[in-house]
Amino acid sequence: MNYGKIEDISLYSKELDEEMQLLIHLPHNYTPLFTYSVLIASDGKDYFQYGRIGRVVDELLDEGEIENVIVVGVPYKSVSERRRMYHPEGDRHQAYIRFLAHELVPYIDANYPTDQIGGCRGLIGDSLAATISLLTALKYPNIFGKVLLHSPYVDQTVLQSVEEVNDPSCYFIYHVIGKGETEVKTTVDGIQDFLTPNRELKEVIGRKGIPHYYEEFDGDHTWKHWQPDVRRAVQMAFGE
Repeated sequence: MNYGKIEDISLYSKELDEEMQLLIHLPHNYTPLFTYSVLIASDGKDYFQYGRIGRVVDELLDEGEIENVIVVGVPYKSVSERRRMYHPEGDRHQAYIRFLAHELVPYIDANYPTDQIGGCRGLIGDSLAATISLLTALKYPNIFGKVLLHSPYVDQTVLQSVEEVNDPSCYFIYHVIGKGETEVKTTVDGIQDFLTPNRELKEVIGRKGIPHYYEEFDGDHTWKHWQPDVRRAVQMAFGE
């Protein structure tokens, strides 16, 4: 089994007015002679450390199960900054979305041999990172075509954004939530029920005719349950 490498680089964001760390996983078959799809992970360090997403991609590529994929992880600097950027009501929310679409994607396309169409780009996230992934894709349907959601935070802003989708064929949404996520402890908003609004989200996605996969797993709002699901999520989004 061959494994790829992770490049740890810094990219200055004018939108956020700060240096952003990027963890870029280049698979073991990486060569400028090929082109690659791109999967961007908010909560990027968590997806590499807890989700083992780099290893998952290498294994799936080795087995011939997925197309060529580069994974770009965007770590958050602190819990408070994470909420400011990822939460729909965060004061840096729109700036982070613009960073992903207008700064990060052009940087990756300029420096790596990527397939530069929306259907070859995906966003993945857990909890609030899933929320920002979905909202970013909904705002930029021509840039991002795949969204992988692990237990997203869902409110009326999220539901309304899906309601306003004009072309459902632009997307594929992978969406899982735990049956035990009825009392999730959040850092600012106290104990919240994630399951009920996620079921509402699933209904809206289905009603809009957006291609999607939805499942409720037996578990709670933790990486214990998201980690084993990363493989299926990546495989369904980028499967050959």
